[in-house]
Amino acid sequence: MAFLPAYLAGNEIAKESIVRLIACMLMISIGLIGNPAAAQNKEMKMVDPSEFVIMPWGTTSGDQSVFDTIRDCGFNTAGFVRVDDLDKVEKAGLKCLVSDPTTHAGDKEALLDQAEIDKRVQALVKRVAGHKAAFGYYLRDEPTARVFPGLGRWAAAVYKADPNALAYINLFPMGVSIEALGVYSYDHYLDEFVQQIKPKFISYDRYSLMDDGSLAGGYFLNLERVRAASHRHNLPFWNIVLSNSHFRYAEPTPAGFRFQLFTTLAYGARGISYFTYFTPKTGNYRLGPIDQFGNKTQTWYMLRDVNLQLQNILPVYITLKNVNVFHHPNVPDGSQGIATSKFIESVEGGGDFVVGEFEGPDGQQFAMVVNRDLHKSTPFQVKFKEDGEIQRVSAYTGQINPWQGEDRWLAAGQGMLLCLKK
Repeated sequence: MAFLPAYLAGNEIAKESIVRLIACMLMISIGLIGNPAAAQNKEMKMVDPSEFVIMPWGTTSGDQSVFDTIRDCGFNTAGFVRVDDLDKVEKAGLKCLVSDPTTHAGDKEALLDQAEIDKRVQALVKRVAGHKAAFGYYLRDEPTARVFPGLGRWAAAVYKADPNALAYINLFPMGVSIEALGVYSYDHYLDEFVQQIKPKFISYDRYSLMDDGSLAGGYFLNLERVRAASHRHNLPFWNIVLSNSHFRYAEPTPAGFRFQLFTTLAYGARGISYFTYFTPKTGNYRLGPIDQFGNKTQTWYMLRDVNLQLQNILPVYITLKNVNVFHHPNVPDGSQGIATSKFIESVEGGGDFVVGEFEGPDGQQFAMVVNRDLHKSTPFQVKFKEDGEIQRVSAYTGQINPWQGEDRWLAAGQGMLLCLKK
């Protein structure tokens, strides 16, 4: 032990402690001590995508570690995946949407006749061969309504060849031109999609967090219109939000992730996707969860945090029916105020809130209360119209406990699922 400082010479306890410390450091460096957080994530029971989709938006490929890392980040879906990678998806404990060049339904492919479309889809389904990791097929992103008839043929082919599968088509957000939509209004666009495609869900994208710290107009209005279509046609909806920075969009923050997740939940969504997980190697794209060199960024850890919170509340959330949404005290254009509330008499605090109201299977009253501020925390108070004990569903344990004390604070963008125990 000649390398020990002179003042430790003869001190056997100190020598033993240092030896143990060095051994521990060596074990960590060679990976003999695992990552407790990763191990805990692997033990967490994930909600199945058939109940609620949590997905990195885009194509996923690579070795087994790529898929394992997606699962460690709290996702239950791997994104768009080739047939050759299905075993990796299953081994990671995920499911995916199968993507193949032969079934990408662009404008040209939307003009194909039913026989050719059936031939292509059946060939792909045969290759998939009922693989457990496949729960749907990617067809198209952001189509104009002018190709809906053709996309309807593609969706029909998927349902015929694999009746339990999803046919994935993602829609434009509000704000694009009438020329792009191909119809005279956004509501008409949504209704035409449902009538001609006969989908099993509605998916759309909306990016609204800006680099000056503001929320772009229309974010809540788009949620309102998609939620209304979802209820009108009795279909679940998925929202695609941002997990990178590009153009004039904000760099990711914990508050931004909380805001996008919890506002989406307040409106009753059954899926959330993040654009993108892998940072594109172009322009000013930056700070996706995985950077252009394949390394985790700080964004990966932010996203894991909200995904794990979501996984903890989902066992309760997926049993609920969304019955109303209101804002208070300031109401965005196209939204409703607290006067429309079914369950809540008052919401008080230091800022603006959006509240989603839900009914449980036995009629129990729930409310997802979200702090709309992107920058400041706030205390808050909620009073239900009926008497009872207010409880909260913990986003950290999944347990339902009395709502009291320091639980009556919300971080910027944070939401909390409350319920009334009579």
